[in-house]
Amino acid sequence: MADGSSEETQRATENLAAFEARHTPRGLLIRYARGRISNFGTRQILTAAGAISLGILNAPWVGALSVVFALIGEAVDCLYLRHLLQKLQKGAADAPLRRNSSITAALQALSISCCVILAWVTDDDGSTTFFALAYLTAAAMNAGLVIAFHRQATVARLAVYGLTPFVLFGYDLVVEQTYYFGHDLFGVGIMGYVTYVLIKFFSDVHKKQKDTTRALLERQTALAKNATELRAQQLETRKLALVAQHANDSILITSPDWRVVWVNKAFSQQTGYSLSTISGRKPSEFLHGPRTNPDAVARIDLATREGRAHRDEIINYTATGREMWVEVNLVPIVNADNKVEMIISIEREITAAKTYARELAKAKQAAELAAQAKSDFLATMSHEIRTPMNGVIGMAELLCEAELDSQSQLYAETIRSSAEALLSILNDILDLSKLEAGKLDIVPIRFDPATAIADVVRLFQTEAMSKGLELRFEKGNDLPKMVMGDAGRLRQILLNLIGNAVKFTSKGDIRVQAECEETDRGYVLTIAVADSGIGIDAKMLEHVFDRFTQAETTTTRRFGGSGLGLTISKKLAKLMGGDIFATSIPEEGSIFTVSVHLGYAADADPETPTTSRESAPDVTTINEDIAPPRELRVLVADDNAINRMLLEKVLGSVHLTTLFAEDGQEALDMTLAHTPDVVFMDMSMPRMDGLEATRAIRLQHIEQPVIIALTANAFDTDREKCSEAGMDGFLSKPVRRPQLLEQLSAVARARNLAEPTLLAGAVTEDGT
Repeated sequence: MADGSSEETQRATENLAAFEARHTPRGLLIRYARGRISNFGTRQILTAAGAISLGILNAPWVGALSVVFALIGEAVDCLYLRHLLQKLQKGAADAPLRRNSSITAALQALSISCCVILAWVTDDDGSTTFFALAYLTAAAMNAGLVIAFHRQATVARLAVYGLTPFVLFGYDLVVEQTYYFGHDLFGVGIMGYVTYVLIKFFSDVHKKQKDTTRALLERQTALAKNATELRAQQLETRKLALVAQHANDSILITSPDWRVVWVNKAFSQQTGYSLSTISGRKPSEFLHGPRTNPDAVARIDLATREGRAHRDEIINYTATGREMWVEVNLVPIVNADNKVEMIISIEREITAAKTYARELAKAKQAAELAAQAKSDFLATMSHEIRTPMNGVIGMAELLCEAELDSQSQLYAETIRSSAEALLSILNDILDLSKLEAGKLDIVPIRFDPATAIADVVRLFQTEAMSKGLELRFEKGNDLPKMVMGDAGRLRQILLNLIGNAVKFTSKGDIRVQAECEETDRGYVLTIAVADSGIGIDAKMLEHVFDRFTQAETTTTRRFGGSGLGLTISKKLAKLMGGDIFATSIPEEGSIFTVSVHLGYAADADPETPTTSRESAPDVTTINEDIAPPRELRVLVADDNAINRMLLEKVLGSVHLTTLFAEDGQEALDMTLAHTPDVVFMDMSMPRMDGLEATRAIRLQHIEQPVIIALTANAFDTDREKCSEAGMDGFLSKPVRRPQLLEQLSAVARARNLAEPTLLAGAVTEDGT
């Protein structure tokens, strides 16, 4: 059907195009030439009749000569017109050809006029006068028949024919000296008028016929196009009807006042309502129920009144009362007057999606609770493990400082080193947990990168020398004096990388090379740690940064370690805007390259926390009447007896006054009673915890002590809680004697008190 309509439209269009082509100036010229050529024989009948008449009326030679004149004119005209058609067929321009054909038309008319003049001048008795004028009139009428096709040629012929009578009358006047041609002149006028009327009639008829034909062809073309479009619309409508009828989504068509007009099969299957049972009813009457959201209904009604499309989600009910979530897409159909003609509603059931979304939300909540439980577990385990570890390491250090035989000294050192290894693993696990939870922050400070790297290298010099290794730091000339970055985290990365290099290298050397490149945002510091150790197999190289992974299982057994160091280092490097890459050749060595982004800083000495104090007077100049500075009073608040005993042993080795409290309430009471200078406060204690006790102390109108958190909790959030409660410092268990003494010395200097010094006979950290 569509193909037939297309062919009909094409035919009508082609007919109209052909008609227009025939009536263009070029098309009319072609039709003129072809008409003149094809009617050549018909015109010669008139020529022959005229010649015979002249032969009878005048003389035979007159008739013969007129035939010669007429044929010459016709031959010239028709031969050129044949040439004209050939030129047009080859694409020649039609304007010059039209002009030349007008000239040949004038020549052809001139040949006819010669015949008329010949008949006029050879007439002795006036018998051929009427004949000559009649013949001339017939020729003019014949010329006027083609005025619609070639106006210039017609005008040329009529001009020649119009001048001919005046030539005849002039001949009579001059040669024959006949002055009485009034009747002939009147006859010429009548014949000229008749010729004009006839030519105008032919011209009007041709124009009317052309206009009528054009209008008919245009109407036929328009009708054909309309028919084609109508058939296409019918086909499209049929397709849309089939799609709507067999669509999986429910389709509901209603009137502007929400009366059901049509529903598809999917709607009936989904809701259980057939068109016959709901036709003319409003959807709200049978689809809405107790849990249908009235706000959603209001939004749908508003969109419909405004004539705009709308999407919403709403609860509908089936014929059996089943509740279902539906995604509704409304499209109001608006007419030219901007009024809603109908409403098309496409509905898709999303009950399963809603159920899945609820389950996903529950799963997300469960995952968040699990993550929180993990964090809480790690915090608790950190506290619970660090508390006994504090006792183990502390007592092991005390044992190492005691006078023991060599065998017992070895046992004590083994206990201490094992506890230190266990604490290192615990710290790695906590760092990894904080990195993955996004709770580890980068704290930038001003520092000298060369000094920071050299300090870490220096820590491993003794161990490297004991293994016969050469450990050297090769500083690049482009290292800036001062940068902004987290020096502590950079130190942690280098401790892992250099520590691994020393651990896994048995002979040869270890080189630490540092270079720096300046960018528009700061610096990119690149540090390469190259060793001549055991190397890493290519298959394992891409996994060395995975958690709990080492190159081989035997590596763990041989060298130990948690397998978390590189994982943490890579995450820290990325947190600092860089990364770590590794290259290695088994049995030849490895190169670990770390890059971090650092900021600009003023070219000055690094900032270091200092505590100012007045210079102590020289002993030789002290007046005997001036009492020496008193000792520090230190209060230790800890509910763990082992920790108290350990701190009592550590603090008992220096000149101090020490007090002990078993919980926060007792710490508050003893602070009020003894006004200590320093309080080491545990966070987790019965009756009143360390945070609450600190807040209570800060509210008292006393000389406020320096309160330092002494806790097994090691998270940054714990530090923040301590700071918010009013504490001045934070020490994580296990606490070493140097850390304690450093804190106590800083307080003593700030308060102009006697700095804590070792008692006579006390053993220092290095055993002296």
